Formats: sequence, C-alpha cells, structure tokens
Amino acid sequence: MKENKKKNPQTLRRLLAYLGVYKGKLALAIFFTLLSVYAQVQSPKYMGKITTRLFQDVKEGLALDFDFILKTCLFLVVLYCLQGLFDFICGRILVDVSQDLIFKLRKEISEKVRHLPISFYDSHSTGDLLSRMTNDVETLGKNLQQSISRALSGGLLIIGILYMMIKTSPTLTVVFIVTLPLSYGSTKFIAKRSQEFFRQKSQGLGAMVGFIEESFSATDLIKAYGYEEESEKEFIAHNDQLYKVSYKASFMTGIMLPVMTFISNLGYVAICIVGGLEVLKARLLIGDIQAIIQYVRKIGRPIEEIAEMANIFQASLAAGERIFAFLDVPEEVECQEESLDRPIERVDFKDVFFSYDKKTPVIQNFSLHVERGQSIAIVGPTGAGKTTLVNLLMRFYDVDQGAISLNGVDIRRVHRDQLRDFFGMVLQDTWLFKGTIRENIAYGKPQATEEEIIQAAKQAYCHNFIQTLPQGYDTELNEEASNISQGQQQLLTIARALLSDPEILILDEATSSVDTRTERLIQKAMNRLLEGRTNFVIAHRLSTIVGADTILVLQDGDIVEKGDHQSLLAQDGIYKGLYTSQFAQEEKS
Repeated sequence: MKENKKKNPQTLRRLLAYLGVYKGKLALAIFFTLLSVYAQVQSPKYMGKITTRLFQDVKEGLALDFDFILKTCLFLVVLYCLQGLFDFICGRILVDVSQDLIFKLRKEISEKVRHLPISFYDSHSTGDLLSRMTNDVETLGKNLQQSISRALSGGLLIIGILYMMIKTSPTLTVVFIVTLPLSYGSTKFIAKRSQEFFRQKSQGLGAMVGFIEESFSATDLIKAYGYEEESEKEFIAHNDQLYKVSYKASFMTGIMLPVMTFISNLGYVAICIVGGLEVLKARLLIGDIQAIIQYVRKIGRPIEEIAEMANIFQASLAAGERIFAFLDVPEEVECQEESLDRPIERVDFKDVFFSYDKKTPVIQNFSLHVERGQSIAIVGPTGAGKTTLVNLLMRFYDVDQGAISLNGVDIRRVHRDQLRDFFGMVLQDTWLFKGTIRENIAYGKPQATEEEIIQAAKQAYCHNFIQTLPQGYDTELNEEASNISQGQQQLLTIARALLSDPEILILDEATSSVDTRTERLIQKAMNRLLEGRTNFVIAHRLSTIVGADTILVLQDGDIVEKGDHQSLLAQDGIYKGLYTSQFAQEEKS
C-alpha cells in the first residue's frame, strides 16, 4: 500500500503532463463552465424573488403582479437555455480532449511495442498486455472525461453557490457548512478503501483476458486432451477472483452516493428549522429561505458528483499506472555506428556466451566461421541452444560475452532493422495474418509486383494449390489461417522468404510439421533458395540435412561434434546415434 501511495502522485503528475498539451481547450472549457455556473447560481435568486413577491401580495391583500412574475419566468427560461448551451459546448470540448488523449496513448503504446525486446514478451502474459492496450486506455480516457467535467463544473458551482448563500444569509450558510466535514470524512474514508479494489480489478481483468485469449487459440488442443473440465475450473477461478474485486469496487462506488445524499438531507432539515426561526424573527425573507434551500439542493449534487468522481478517479489512476508501467519498460538500445552492405561474405561467432536469466548458461564459449553460400545444419537435444543461436544472430537477444559479426562488423554496432533486412526466416510455427494470400506472400517486400509474387509462389511450389482456391491469390485467410492446411501454410511462408531475397536464410524445424509429400516440395524449394546464400538449418529430422556443408551437434551450448554427414557417421558419436535411431523409427513406420 505504501508503494501504491507513492505511485499515485507520480501517475497524477504524468496525467497532468499529458493534459498540459490541451491548455487552450481546457481554458475554453473552464470559460463555458463559468458561464454555466453563473446561470445556475442566479436562478434560485430569481425564484426567491417570485416567492417573496407572491407572499407579500397575498399578505397585504394586493392583486398578484403577473407582469413581474411573467417577466421573471421568461428570464429564468433564458438562463436555463443558456446553461444547457454552455454545458453542451463544454462537454463537446472535453470529449475532443479525452478522445485525442486516447488516440495518443494508443499510438504511443503501438510505437512502444515496436521497440521492446523479445525478452519482455517472453515474461509477460499476452492477455495482460492486450488489457493494458485496450481496457485500461479506454477506462483512462472515459473516466478522465467524466472527472474533468465534474471537477470543473462541480468545483466552480460549489464556489458560486457558497458565495450566493453567504450573500443571502450568512447564518444559514454556517448551518450548511457544519455538515461539510461529514461529507469530506465520508469521501476520504470510502476513496481510501476503493483504490486498491480498482487496482486489483484492472489486474484481474488482464489475467482474465490472457486466459481467454490462450484458451481460444488452443481450443483444438484442449478438446483433444479432454482438458475442458480443468479449463473451466481455471476460468471459474479467474472469474470468481474478478467478481470479488469488481463487487468490492462497485460496492464502494455505489455506497458513496447514498451516504452523501443522507448527509445532504441532514443539512437540508437543519436549514429549514433555523430558517423558519429567522423568518419568525423578521431577519429573513421567505423567498430567501427558498433560495437557500434551492442552493443547498443544488450544492448537494456537485458534492455528491465530486465524491463519486473520487472513486472514478481512483480507477483512472489504476489504469494510468498500468499504462505508464508499460510505457516505462526499457526499450532496445539501438546504435547506427556501422552499416552492412551486400553481399554477406562471412558470418562469425567468436567466444559467445549467453544465458536468458543470467544464472543458467545456454551458450558457452561458442565459436563458428561460416562462408557465403555454406549450408550449416544445427542439431542436438532440446535445450542444447539451437534456437538460441538464431535468436542471437537476429539480435532478438544480445550476447553476454563474445561477439557475432557479419563481414567482420559486430552486429551490435548495426541497427536491428538494417541487420534483419539481410535475413529470411521459415519457422516451424507458421505465422500468417488475416488478409489475402497475395498480401501474406508480399509481407517482407510490400512493393513487390504481381509477377514477382507469382514467381516466388511457383518457386515455393504453392502456385498450383493457390490457383485451385476460389479467389486465387485474392483468397482471404482467416485469423488462424485455418482455411488452408498446415503444409500449405508452410509453403506460403517459404514463398514469402523467397520473395524477400535474403542474404542469409534461417530454417527452424521448417519441415517438422508437414507430410512427406509436402516435405519433398519444401526441400525442392529450399534447393533453389540455397544457391548463393548462407543457410542455417535447425532440424530434428536429420534426413532433411544430409546434404548440408557443415553439421554442428550441440549439447549444453557447446559444439561437441562438427563435420559433414559422412564424416560424422564415421566418428560413431552422438550424431550417428541420433541418425541411426531416427532411421530405425522411419523403417518401422
């Protein structure tokens, strides 16, 4: 709780800094709010004049002055119309401010996503990140709009009403002010306890979104393993937790209004009693009592709204805290000290050490020299460091010690965007986005012509199956690309890599999830792609790398065997054992 208290002023200062950009609009909103408040505080005064005139005419037995009453009523109608107009203009300005703020925050978050290291996404739930980018931003913008509107109108209205009350009757004003400590104490008491509930609600909503997102994406797996009941239990646990904190947050929000209404009614009763005594002593006009009563009723509403706004503001602070925590995540450090030029003649790993958690080493003292056009296959048991090498080569992570260089240039001295322009990747887990097949193939080269896209598809042996689809290259893939087979998805990713014309190609289990016929097509496409390029192949199916120039056998981050297929078999070591066992399994199948 102490840490949260420290964070609140920081979050508030940052929100005010964002709102500082809209000084002109907020000043205009304040101006129209002042006009609206002036119209509101004047109306009870003129209502009191009508009551006083009627009382005096009846008391003295005179004819009612309908002309005075009519003119005063018309003036009140004008006041009410102007008040409505001013409120509308102010509301429109604040809507513009809040929506523009939401737009800017979403843009900043989108930009932030592009500059965060892969390690951040490895350690954070996707659903929680989605909740920050959507729910928290929307909550912050909507609540700020309400908070600013109520704070402006409520605060100014309270000041205006108090001024008019003092001017009308200082005695009754003192009676009313006595009730204010009760209002303040109640607001502080409830707001203090609601803040933590709103923070827990935001966190619980993030966890819920994350669980639902993961469950939807793994629906087939859940059904295949009969995990429905366990999944439902997990959902119920998340839902129960979210229900508890949401209930407490909503309860604290809901209890504020009746408590403030009760306190306002106490003040109303006290004013009626004291005011009646003042009229009997001829110290006050009957119309002034009516005006004071109306002022009390009017001032009760902004006090209640400000009290309610305190809870809304706590929700805004909780959402803002989560958004700013995301925006404050350290970004990838970029430098542009050197640049690379085609072609890439050599790739060097020199005494590379790396660990993900800085405690458990994954790569230790790894060195490798690769010439242009060579095909390097990397094999080994799970956890040996095969995919880690690719992550380091692409600078998804940076080495702890040692260096990786292209053409003698340390890749840490090259901007990541430029570095990755030299690479093409085909992974086991295919990634295709919702869009046409044409758009997916051209993802790595948006300016590609129709002829280039078709040529890449032909080289990847997917042109024929694309032509059999109803809309051909204009066929729309759904979000999971489930309207085409796994093998067809993999062929499209190969076509995408072909079109981008990379200097270095990375294949990570590229054929492990396809059938034998599709695997042969992929291998034929790979043979075309490998010519004149450097190739890194990570594979468990050793039959796909028999023709590699060099095969590296990794174990615990070290190269334990190195050579071509025949030489490694002759060594009668780990590679031969892996190859023989796989060959025997294929023979049995």
